[in-house]
Amino acid sequence: MKKTIAVFFGGRSTEHDISIITALSSVIKPLELTKKYIVVPVYITKDGQWFSDEKLKDIRLFRGQAIDDFCAKAKPVAVVFDGGMILRKSGLRNKDIRVDIAFPAMHGPYGEDGSLMGLLRMAGIPFVGSDMPASVIAMDKVLAKQVAQANDIPTSKFVFFSKAEFDGSRDVIIKKVISNLTFPQFVKPAHLGSSIGITKVNNTDELSNAIEVATYYDDKIIVEEAVENLVEVTVPIMGNDSLRPSLVERPLAHGDDFFDFDTKYMNGGKKSGGSKQTGAQGYSELPAKLPDSLYQASLDIAQKVYRVVGCEGISRVDLLIDTKSETVYFNEINPLPGSLYAHNWRASGVSSIELVSRLVELAEERFARNKKIETTFSSNFLGQF
Repeated sequence: MKKTIAVFFGGRSTEHDISIITALSSVIKPLELTKKYIVVPVYITKDGQWFSDEKLKDIRLFRGQAIDDFCAKAKPVAVVFDGGMILRKSGLRNKDIRVDIAFPAMHGPYGEDGSLMGLLRMAGIPFVGSDMPASVIAMDKVLAKQVAQANDIPTSKFVFFSKAEFDGSRDVIIKKVISNLTFPQFVKPAHLGSSIGITKVNNTDELSNAIEVATYYDDKIIVEEAVENLVEVTVPIMGNDSLRPSLVERPLAHGDDFFDFDTKYMNGGKKSGGSKQTGAQGYSELPAKLPDSLYQASLDIAQKVYRVVGCEGISRVDLLIDTKSETVYFNEINPLPGSLYAHNWRASGVSSIELVSRLVELAEERFARNKKIETTFSSNFLGQF
């Protein structure tokens, strides 16, 4: 009998729309092409309602107001936990869908940050990707850098603070930043991906404005000192105990551009890149043209970060290279790469079908391993009362 895989996407996140593309193009379609699973879409709206319907597999439903009209007429599913997870669809004919495996395709808060993983963990079903603790660390840029530093992995200099601290003592925070970091700097919301809310700044006035923008999206802000002689690369990795890195990739921007949301997702098809690869961040150099020593160092550091953070299944590690000092710095780690970074895996010989199939296998392997761990303890403690 075929197992049922529920693909979760959308969600209460600024990366809602990116999640839809990841789910429909890089997860649901190749899973169905395997012909091994029953694939059930679970769309979570921006206000947190859950819907499941075959129509949600069609990208045309998400253009314009069609999705709003659909959700207004359809009934949300109820989620039932009975030692597993059941999606209960009500209507003229009630229908229960038992979920055998979950495939999260939700970027950002309430999904990729460990929230959904915690729910799936409590439900007791296998799920693709990192477990809750690693997801929490990976999606907090400050925590991830602190874990890296504790394991002797270089990072660029940074300062962090809360929205409340900035609102209460703006001048103190600005002074703290400029006394610890030189310009140019990057101001980022600590918990978001897809470069949302990120600003490159060159002076104090720009710094203050950029922090205001970042606090609109997050209550924790990180400011990083720019790396000199910069080459930025990224390394997708797959695996649990045994790791398989893909190719080191160098995303390409124009001139002094950095990879903000528009550069990553809106301009890729409009750039002139010659024979360069087209991927999730527009055009890129794949594999990156680096000296052998820096290429290998990038692979080594990426895998070390993956392990110390505790990632499993799949992640993408972003690195910053100072080509003059030949130093490779850890920048951040993404536990759910946009579109699974399938273009990079294809270039390294892994098809989209092979990619999702292997990720499901890794989820089941971890689930079987974790079932062997005792989670209960018998005692006479309650007999005292």
